[in-house]
Amino acid sequence: MSEKLERQATLKQIIELNRIGKQEDLLNILKQRGFNVTQATLSRDLKELKIGKIPDFDHGYVYALPNVNMRKRMVSKEEFSSLGFRSIEASGNIAVIKTKSGYANSFATIIDELYLPEIIGTLAGNDTILLIIKEGSSFHELKKALVLNIPELKEFIKV
Repeated sequence: MSEKLERQATLKQIIELNRIGKQEDLLNILKQRGFNVTQATLSRDLKELKIGKIPDFDHGYVYALPNVNMRKRMVSKEEFSSLGFRSIEASGNIAVIKTKSGYANSFATIIDELYLPEIIGTLAGNDTILLIIKEGSSFHELKKALVLNIPELKEFIKV
């Protein structure tokens, strides 16, 4: 892998796993990981990767990857219940999430963008989402993964 691709992969990983608000902090972490990078190069990498800053409830503004982190970090409890989550049940390797009418697709998109290893795929209708649980994973593991990635679900899912 080229140094640029390796640096950008590392940058994405750093942003995915941390809440960082300053370019200087990103620069220092990259240097600690062995990348001799300038501020200008880091700025170009951020632009190429479409990494921007989003509001964070605890840390002001933080860097985030497009799509996945924006939804994971920005969904408040009120916004989440406005997505219409009602319930989750399972039978075998199939889980069914019930939502308010018309909300299943939006909620399924959020779940899809989490890329959870417990889920093979989702299918959304008007008020129902069908989740196929990967063989070897359990419904309990799926619920734990959902709550871990979307903490606001603690209010709705008992693990």
